[in-house]
Amino acid sequence: MSVQKEIKKVTTNTLQKMKAAGEKISMITAYDFSFARIFDSAGIDIILVGDSASNVMAGHETTLPITLDQMIYHAQSVVRGIDRCLVVVDMPFGSYQSNSDIALASAIRIMKETGGHSIKLEGGAEAIDSIKKIVSAGIPVMGHLGLTPQSIYKFGTYTVRAKEFDEAEKLKQDALLLQEAGAFAIVLEKIPAALAKTVSESLHIPTIGIGAGGDCDGQVLVMHDLLGINTEFKPRFLRQYLNMHEQVSTAVTQYISDVKARDFPNAQEQY
Repeated sequence: MSVQKEIKKVTTNTLQKMKAAGEKISMITAYDFSFARIFDSAGIDIILVGDSASNVMAGHETTLPITLDQMIYHAQSVVRGIDRCLVVVDMPFGSYQSNSDIALASAIRIMKETGGHSIKLEGGAEAIDSIKKIVSAGIPVMGHLGLTPQSIYKFGTYTVRAKEFDEAEKLKQDALLLQEAGAFAIVLEKIPAALAKTVSESLHIPTIGIGAGGDCDGQVLVMHDLLGINTEFKPRFLRQYLNMHEQVSTAVTQYISDVKARDFPNAQEQY
């Protein structure tokens, strides 16, 4: 019997047990009630209310413009749709970087106003003070290392991170620092698979990979990429499970045609 099937509610403790049992963790992003309900019913372990909402929901080029209020709105919608999975809410750019007091205040707002179960923030050593303060207030924190999209203007590119020795060593140290600070899991984004394997094996907390190979303790994808709603984004690490863009387009084209041809509504579809 798998750990995931035995429990009624996924918690941070469940994820720890899953790692210990060698059972992989599934995570997907969601931003609204309807998709959250579908994903939760399907048996997903974690829903991430990602700041990727800035891109896929609001049409911004980066994750930077989305606000704390907007993240809270999306998280409230997701939480209403779930019964079982763990909900992690991204702390948006500007809500934690300036100092640990602001970070704690932002995290408290997310927890109080959304009903979410935990928060996620980006960064290693530079984020440790904030993580310690948030964890000490009783709020679970998921870390995020490797490609950290909120720092995209510093990187200047979305290319693979930590290929060079110095950056790889810093990432290993940062992962241990996050664990010591009390993070319950760490997302590893777009780093070499061998490095992700080394980091995952060095930690007792789970790692969740995105473009970080199959040796992480779990995987996460953005729902719009996985479902083929977004057709422009096709990195090597993405497996598209559906071509929703084509299917929805076909359905709406048919609807338009039926309305124009006076075929919809027919006699059975009216009162």
